[in-house]
Amino acid sequence: MQLTLILGIVVAIVAVVFALQNNLPVVVAIAFWRFEGSLALVLLVSLGLGALIAGLLSSPAVIRGQWTAGRLRKQLADLERQLAEQQQRNRELDAEVARISPAPANTTPVAEKPYVGLKTLIAGADTERKAP
Repeated sequence: MQLTLILGIVVAIVAVVFALQNNLPVVVAIAFWRFEGSLALVLLVSLGLGALIAGLLSSPAVIRGQWTAGRLRKQLADLERQLAEQQQRNRELDAEVARISPAPANTTPVAEKPYVGLKTLIAGADTERKAP
């Protein structure tokens, strides 16, 4: 916000300096209309009209972008709501599965067998014990 204000003040100062240095009278004629004013006034009015025309021409694209952004925000909120509902449903189903499934029986842990390599299998069990 402050940057915009500072930029506006700088542009205003430049415009005043420009107007003070270009105060020669000029005549502008468009069809049957004639206008006489200072060079600075004519240039600033034409600059303002150009900015106005550019703003009017770009406004449909800006409005379309705002509509698209609003539609996408609404779609995102809807998808997030669906995701939350699905996660809740998944939690309910997990709880149902845990309730329905039988309790695990008391099983004693089975000791894992040590890894036996191919060489040991081919040569036999005695070769492994005789290794240096």
